[in-house]
Amino acid sequence: MSAATAADPDPTTPKTDVPLPGGVRVHERVLGKIARQASAAAVGVTRDDVHAEVVEWGGGLAVRLSTKLPIPDLADAEAIRSGPPIIERVRAVQVALADDLERITGRKIRRVSVTVNGAIVAERKRVR
Repeated sequence: MSAATAADPDPTTPKTDVPLPGGVRVHERVLGKIARQASAAAVGVTRDDVHAEVVEWGGGLAVRLSTKLPIPDLADAEAIRSGPPIIERVRAVQVALADDLERITGRKIRRVSVTVNGAIVAERKRVR
């Protein structure tokens, strides 16, 4: 066994330090679908309740998000008191979404704008 064989145990492993000719382009439509799925997960709603747009901005990406926000039943005063205010929840979604999208896309997320366009009220369960 030579030193070269010991240094590279798997010859099928691609070498990432050698630049290859060509380029990689991911269309904004694909990034929008990724942002929509990640946004739905961050907010806690279905993909149908989210609209997301992604555009190039400031050397990175900007995300515009329009979503419904899950809220407790307004008759449940204890659930309302125990939860954070809506502004804090939306700010947490912005931070979590930016982190997730940076990790997934490998691009810097420069801006996340969130518009809350409705509410989804959790249904109360009946106790028998």
